[in-house]
Amino acid sequence: MISAPGTTMSRIHDRLFRLNEEIDRLRAEERLTEGELGMLEHLDDDARRDAAVGGPLERDDARMTAGDVARFRTTLAGLQSRRARLEAKRERLLERLG
Repeated sequence: MISAPGTTMSRIHDRLFRLNEEIDRLRAEERLTEGELGMLEHLDDDARRDAAVGGPLERDDARMTAGDVARFRTTLAGLQSRRARLEAKRERLLERLG
């Protein structure tokens, strides 16, 4: 069934389309962030080992990489949380469609 422009069904379909696009965008951003986080975790692991046997420069490097890892984990959690909220919103809209 095709809805006429301006009807409630049409507005719901439009909102669903926009939500799906945003969810897809967030998933892509999550994948990129996960990849970068994985790389940073490897660098952090190396930096921590170097700091254990090195001097002040190595310890500073380890602190910086640990900070980067923490920031990327926070970013990833935010993306996942936003996507989960949008998916819940999409489910509510789908329920309204019947």
